Amino acid sequence: MQEHHLTVSRTARYVTLGPLDRSAKDVWFALHGYGQLAARFARAFEPLESKQRLIVVPEGLSRYYVDHRTRAVGASWMTSEDRLHEIDDYLQYLDALAGSIQGAIPPDASLTLLGFSQGVATAGRWVAAGAPRLGRLILWGGTMPRELDPTGGDLNGIEVVLVRGDQDPLVSAETVAGQAAALQTAGVHHRTITFSGGHELNRGVLLGLAEGR
Repeated sequence: MQEHHLTVSRTARYVTLGPLDRSAKDVWFALHGYGQLAARFARAFEPLESKQRLIVVPEGLSRYYVDHRTRAVGASWMTSEDRLHEIDDYLQYLDALAGSIQGAIPPDASLTLLGFSQGVATAGRWVAAGAPRLGRLILWGGTMPRELDPTGGDLNGIEVVLVRGDQDPLVSAETVAGQAAALQTAGVHHRTITFSGGHELNRGVLLGLAEGR
């Protein structure tokens, strides 16, 4: 038996909040976690919407039934199966999406990339592979992937914000502290935010980040 691969075109889905035009001065790309969908994930960012803030929420390319009884659907960025091709596919997708968005917004718009849960590794790999130049990278409830080397220059000039709920069962305080230590050693500008809660987005923290806090 021989395994083969064929590159095909496919349709990707994304959601936006706010102005997709030249009035957008503050642009966020928000990458959801495992088993989520873009539209549902985007609801957490509705309080951040403004006349000058654009939030772009891509959806992972692999959808599946998270509950066969209710037929609820979620999406994943990748699994361990055919891993490298899945990573390459989503990196090409994110690059194409960013190119489309950047054609509609001012060239000097500030860019924030937020990854939540599985989206943390996705965001980190995108930065390592050459994502659009960011002002800020928010890694929320996840672990930096090994492809993102703080000492390799990928994070130069980027503020990195590590966010964790103090009751998050999936990401320990020790894990976040280890990531912060690695960033500190590499001389990367960073800070850590901890809130009261679990493996979830927090409205107060999001609003504070939108306001520069």
